[in-house]
Amino acid sequence: MRLVKNLVIVGGGTAGWLAAAAIGKIYQGKVNVTLVESEEIGVVGVGEATIPTMLAFHKLIGINEADMMRATHATFKLGINFKNWGEIGEDYIHAFGQVGRIFWAGEFQHFWARAKALGLDIPFGAYCLEHEAARAERFGISESPALNYAFHFDAGLYAKFLRQFSEGLGVVRHEGKIEHVELNPDTGFIECLHLHGGMKIEADFFIDCSGFRGLLIEQALQTGYENWQHWLPCDSALAVQTAKVKPATPYTTSTAREFGWQWRIPLQNRTGNGLVYSSQFTDQTWAEKTLTNNVEGTMLNNPRLIQFTTGRRKFGWNKNCIALGLASGFLEPLESTSIHMVTSGLIRFLRLFPLRGVQPVLVDEYNRQSKEEAESIRDFIILHYHATRRSDTEFWNYVRTMQIPDTLRHRMDMFTQSGMVFLGGDELFRTNGWTQVLIGQGFAPANYQPIVDNMSNTEFSQYMTGFRDHISRNLALLPSHEQFIAQYCAMEK
Repeated sequence: MRLVKNLVIVGGGTAGWLAAAAIGKIYQGKVNVTLVESEEIGVVGVGEATIPTMLAFHKLIGINEADMMRATHATFKLGINFKNWGEIGEDYIHAFGQVGRIFWAGEFQHFWARAKALGLDIPFGAYCLEHEAARAERFGISESPALNYAFHFDAGLYAKFLRQFSEGLGVVRHEGKIEHVELNPDTGFIECLHLHGGMKIEADFFIDCSGFRGLLIEQALQTGYENWQHWLPCDSALAVQTAKVKPATPYTTSTAREFGWQWRIPLQNRTGNGLVYSSQFTDQTWAEKTLTNNVEGTMLNNPRLIQFTTGRRKFGWNKNCIALGLASGFLEPLESTSIHMVTSGLIRFLRLFPLRGVQPVLVDEYNRQSKEEAESIRDFIILHYHATRRSDTEFWNYVRTMQIPDTLRHRMDMFTQSGMVFLGGDELFRTNGWTQVLIGQGFAPANYQPIVDNMSNTEFSQYMTGFRDHISRNLALLPSHEQFIAQYCAMEK
């Protein structure tokens, strides 16, 4: 069994340099880390929005938050504002915080359902501080009130920041294009990489961050791909940057269009925009016109086309190689999970790191966990499309009436009939997320947990009003989002 002392990462960008930073930090002095990338090969680099798990990852590897935000022109993110998803003209925010309070017999949606039955027609999200702070465009970092948050940042600048951080840990970067991947004729393991110009790089383990092409995991190891486009028919995206025209909001905006959806990600100095669409239901010309007609500010570049196939590699770990980022598969960034899935895969790999050699039990466990995570996130993304009342276009008719995974059908039926949400222990999106999306898109529960009726109407009304008052008092303590950025992490002019 071959000990892992030398590790090579193929591809830079966010995924590659996240891997370099994490392994370089955790296994400094134990494993030699090399990253191979070519400036001739571009990176997709549109994943500019994150979720709160990013904070724990940064803390793990020792990244200073304010320094990172200054370097990447970052803003804060409290959630995602979904427009036109349930029906045209409607909107809701999937906020990162706790909605209401959890009690032993169920979650807060049961209280909200009783309140609605009593005529207290207050939006579900209004019982969440992060939701209200996002609506008011306020933000702050303190112990009380403590907000759950994430970031919007420039993905190219983030990769540059991580490269500097990683090289400070001893990670070695090689510039070059890979011409050939040499496999061991007996084991099928990757032995070495042959670069243009004659350089040969050997290693004990490899991480494929080469993007959609999967240079190692697919082209060399022929791992196979599981296609999910029958559930998630979008297969193209157009991305464009625009000049900043108004204060940055502490949330991402996702606006449903006739054949997909449009993102808006505000940074300190500009705005990232894009349109995710299905080429089955429109063409690139009309998609580009839809995008450019619905952005604010002067366009700073021409729209760039990205084509993809939604799905995952059949195995995230194959022989002496794992795949991260786009090399491992693709789920559209509707809930900003792309970078999370890189960091989640890295933490999983760090826990199962094959210092003493690649063992089948480690490989199997990594692949089991990766499969379960990808499928649970997949179901949550499908939910946004399927839980709609829209019937105005062929696209929305298709996703509204399509067959969905049995796991998702059971969860939707359970919620709409009983208000219950039951989750696996390791699922990324918890009850707060599922309830905000379902209720936000018009799928309120028909019933609620009867134990909620143990309170008298007067006690219940006081409880609900008191909770809203508590949120209002905390909200008043927060400065505006722009004010907080100016004093905490303003980019250099």
